[in-house]
Amino acid sequence: MSVKIRLKRFGTKKRPYYRIVVMDSRAPRDGRTLEEVGLYHPIEAEDKQVVLKEDRIKEWIGKGAQPTATVKKLLNKREIFLQRSVN
Repeated sequence: MSVKIRLKRFGTKKRPYYRIVVMDSRAPRDGRTLEEVGLYHPIEAEDKQVVLKEDRIKEWIGKGAQPTATVKKLLNKREIFLQRSVN
């Protein structure tokens, strides 16, 4: 089973918020999750925009879970999953 750390959409039209979740990569976007590891509110103020359970995220990455591009950007801001350049 391939596992991804990705966003699950909630909220209303034009007022979205997302949960950062660990899911099977074949599951639909709003399908069943393995674990909820954070929240992302793109409309909120900068300090309240992202809430993460850093220890759980690090554990899942250690087990081989791959974050999606958007989640990778959020994790890089907090220096949890630093992208390594291939040069």
